[in-house]
Amino acid sequence: MREKISGILISIALVAVMTAFIVLSSQIAPLSHGTILYLVPVLISAIRWGAIPAVITAIAGVAASAFFIYPPLYSLRITDPQHILDLVLFVIVAIVTSQLAGNLNRQAEIARRGEIDMRALYAFSRRLAVSHDAAEIYAAIQEHFSSVIQRKVVLVGADIGSQEKNNTTDDNVVPKLVRREAAKIAASDDHAVGGMVVETDTGSYWLLRVISPRTRELGIIAIDLGNRSRDEVDAIIQHVDAVLVDAMATLERLDIGQAITEARMRSETNLLREALLGSVSHELRTPLASILGAATVLFQAPAITKDTRLASLAHVVRDEAERLNNDIQNLLDATRISSKGVITHLEWADPGDIVNTAIERRRQRLSGNRILLDVSRDLPFVKVDQILIEQALGQILDNAAKYSPSGTAINVMARSQDERVVISVTDRGAGLTKEEQERLWERFYRGERHLMTVTGSGLGLWIAHAFVVANGGNLKAVSEGAGCGTTVTISLPAHIDVIPNLADGSDE
Repeated sequence: MREKISGILISIALVAVMTAFIVLSSQIAPLSHGTILYLVPVLISAIRWGAIPAVITAIAGVAASAFFIYPPLYSLRITDPQHILDLVLFVIVAIVTSQLAGNLNRQAEIARRGEIDMRALYAFSRRLAVSHDAAEIYAAIQEHFSSVIQRKVVLVGADIGSQEKNNTTDDNVVPKLVRREAAKIAASDDHAVGGMVVETDTGSYWLLRVISPRTRELGIIAIDLGNRSRDEVDAIIQHVDAVLVDAMATLERLDIGQAITEARMRSETNLLREALLGSVSHELRTPLASILGAATVLFQAPAITKDTRLASLAHVVRDEAERLNNDIQNLLDATRISSKGVITHLEWADPGDIVNTAIERRRQRLSGNRILLDVSRDLPFVKVDQILIEQALGQILDNAAKYSPSGTAINVMARSQDERVVISVTDRGAGLTKEEQERLWERFYRGERHLMTVTGSGLGLWIAHAFVVANGGNLKAVSEGAGCGTTVTISLPAHIDVIPNLADGSDE
């Protein structure tokens, strides 16, 4: 209403300006049909503000022409039929133009809304297509409806996840009354889209709608309509139903119901596998530690060392126990990475100590190769989880020894470069093909060339990559091709500026 009043006042001002222009122009050169210029403010008013301001502008134009232009001057009396025709013409133009402008504005608004909805639907389709689990799919559905409807939308009645992760059970988000009604709809066998409007104790309205009658796993949307009139609620319901039609078509086209079922199965399978790996691995570590300790003692016993055959058997037992212990550690590390991520305990560490410790702990496995060590003396300290970086470097050393011929050299180098500490391991072994370089850090990946000749699980380098990245570093492998050896490089951020504080015992 305020906008229309402002439009009327602006239109009358335009009529006044046009009147002054016509009066001044007539003194210079008489205008026989100057009053036709009043159609300009009439058209502007009709297009901008609608029929009522346009009609008022037309009447104001005729009155101004009768008072200031047509004789008798300064009188509103109209004696010429032409003036009456002008009045009728102005009013007709005002009404017709305002109707046409109104229709045009409505069509433009419909087109604009259609474009927005189409763009949102396209983004919705793309996000659904790349969603990997049920939680991502539910989040995409909820955000899509919130964006298109421009109201707070909550997805209820669906297995979205834990209550802590998803606030759909919080009374501050969805009132208890609304959740109860949503539960009734979800439990109903009625396959219609259905839905209802629930009025809460605060007087606000919530609209409940089944997303898809054929795929109940998608749940129910609850839309907060606020305190609105019934007419406004009905208009929003029509909009929601239109959005639901498009959304259901997209969901059915992408077969989201099946995707949710598969995502749940994958999630449950992953949880079961991780629980099984963790449980079995821990149960194996205790007897394996006893076996490894006993095998080491037997291998060093004088009676065994004097008997070549028994020494060889003890050596096999010890080596295989160490290999099994390493595989179990890999399983435990993989479970740790998959379930809770990598939790680091950062502390200042000397890169030289990390390299020496990693080599020493794998001295037995590296005994078949010559280790050429080159560590700079002036390396800056790094703030990392030293145990994780040692394990990552150990995995790289194991891989270098595993895929290198016996007796060949493995170069281990540590350098400071561009405010980073770079630790590289270079072997003269099997090298990497282009495909192997691209997939080297994938979990369980092993090159087809070595499947039948070299034992392994495909977890070592994946674990090393996860540990290094968790400490803010990066890991890369370079090879000139199959049979040309490989260089694997760990790059860690160095903090040269804080090293002098270490002498004072400061850790900052």
